[in-house]
Amino acid sequence: MNKIACLYAVVHFAPFVETGEFANVGIVMMAPNEAFFGFKLMGRRHSRVTQFFEQLDAKVFRETMAGFSEELERTRDLLKQHGFDKRLKHKDIDFAKRVFSDIVRPRETVIKFSESRAVLAEDAQAKLEELYGHYVERDFITREYQEAVLERGLRKWLWQAHAGERFTRLEIGNEDYHVVFPFVECRGDMPMKAIKPLNLAHPQPSKILDHGGQWLFRVQTLKRKHLLPQDVLFAVHAPGEDGARGKACSEIVAELQEAGMRVLPIVNKAAIMEFVSTPP
Repeated sequence: MNKIACLYAVVHFAPFVETGEFANVGIVMMAPNEAFFGFKLMGRRHSRVTQFFEQLDAKVFRETMAGFSEELERTRDLLKQHGFDKRLKHKDIDFAKRVFSDIVRPRETVIKFSESRAVLAEDAQAKLEELYGHYVERDFITREYQEAVLERGLRKWLWQAHAGERFTRLEIGNEDYHVVFPFVECRGDMPMKAIKPLNLAHPQPSKILDHGGQWLFRVQTLKRKHLLPQDVLFAVHAPGEDGARGKACSEIVAELQEAGMRVLPIVNKAAIMEFVSTPP
């Protein structure tokens, strides 16, 4: 299949010129030779942006995005008037390129853009969705990626406390059932203490319950089979909100504690280090 040459830019929301901070909130794309113009902007799920710019009224963000969406729809209509329609054989490609350059030009507004970039795609719309997922939804950050970041931070704390050599990555269990914990302290060959950084800050409550429930099942199974170390700590990265995500996180924390696990916020370094230093 022939590849389609596409131009795209990442849409930035930058409400405070004093700091230069911005959030990725959309993608604008054009494939001139294929008469394709498309865009995808952040909609109702904007809490990540409005919480980051906490001094900003969320209404300002919603109205800004709605106004920009209308501007892009007018651009789409303008392009159609110049033959930018797949039903027509003749299209003004040079005009379309000028329009795209005008859209992504530097602006003195809260909407700004990355530099224009080129990419080859088999399907322009599918590539637009893919780019939005990468730059806005950050779907490259898997559960494994997020927890690896948490583990690196905890490992640094352990070495700073001169406890890094005591805790190793270890498979706990037997040949019938086993679970890998990133930090395990042993006495001889016997695992005595285990720490698991647990990311419960997923964007959907269902993912929080799924991931937390997976670890709840694991420790309950190890405990039932008399394979669980006597001291297990879950260092939890929580959503930081009281809504549905916060409720899902609290539910998992409560069930882990009910199962006999110790649970601490990942940011509570002092309490985690106290757990580390206490003899098993």
